[in-house]
Amino acid sequence: MIKILCVGKIKEKFFTEGICEYQKRIEGYSKFSIVEVKEVNTSDIFKNIFEEGKNLLSKISEDEFVVTLEIQGKMIDSVDLAKLIEEKFTYGYSKITFVIGGSNGLSVDVIKRSNYHLSFSKFTFPHQLMRLILTEQIYRALTIINNKEYHK
Repeated sequence: MIKILCVGKIKEKFFTEGICEYQKRIEGYSKFSIVEVKEVNTSDIFKNIFEEGKNLLSKISEDEFVVTLEIQGKMIDSVDLAKLIEEKFTYGYSKITFVIGGSNGLSVDVIKRSNYHLSFSKFTFPHQLMRLILTEQIYRALTIINNKEYHK
């Protein structure tokens, strides 16, 4: 089971169409879900991060391998992501959860819960776009694991 846990909803149709397409493809290889928690939007950024963090942590169980997406995380390529997913499924985890924070980032508590800190780039991406990119990369990783021709 692979899950993307994220803050906020996607409003743009072009993002949702792309995500849905990759979601269908992923489901040919693995159970997959996207879980959204409410974005907190007050004038207090630290409160927003804290509350979103509590909401995210409430959706994570103890038996999940958690990968947080962070600018300061480790940068790897698609083949290494495939190896990470395959290794975790092979050696003790049946659930891998990727966490995308809101516009203000992730709480310290979510980062502490993380088993792996992943960075896609030093760039900052909107979380809607990051969800599409992550979904595509999960699909790519699964095709690599299953020796399909998608990845070149």
